[in-house]
Amino acid sequence: MEKTLVLIKPDAVNNKYVGKIIAVYEENRFDIEKIKILIPDERILSDHYREHIGKDFYPQLIDFMKSGRVVAMILAKTNAVEDVRKINGHTDPLLATEGTVRKLFGTSITMNAVHGSATLLEAKREMNIWF
Repeated sequence: MEKTLVLIKPDAVNNKYVGKIIAVYEENRFDIEKIKILIPDERILSDHYREHIGKDFYPQLIDFMKSGRVVAMILAKTNAVEDVRKINGHTDPLLATEGTVRKLFGTSITMNAVHGSATLLEAKREMNIWF
């Protein structure tokens, strides 16, 4: 059984989409191993987004992610990382496939409703940051 990290971002939490987003993962046979709600601080976010430090969009991204509650989850199933990425869709909701989480609930590249780990190695690193 593979595990991955999913974050439901402040835009989706503020728009009351948490239940609908979780339902998508459950309908796709994911087990929720851990879940918590928090407003992330600078330390968590700088660890999580360390590869983006120094990029033009970094300050806006951090400000957005600190702007409200985030739902952090560890989801598990066979091929969890790959399946979450398919379910989430393209990071730009305008380019995301119909029916994906980002197409349904995202509004921009930054405010795209969810984060999912890109690789198994990244999932392990990110799960240790958030849990």
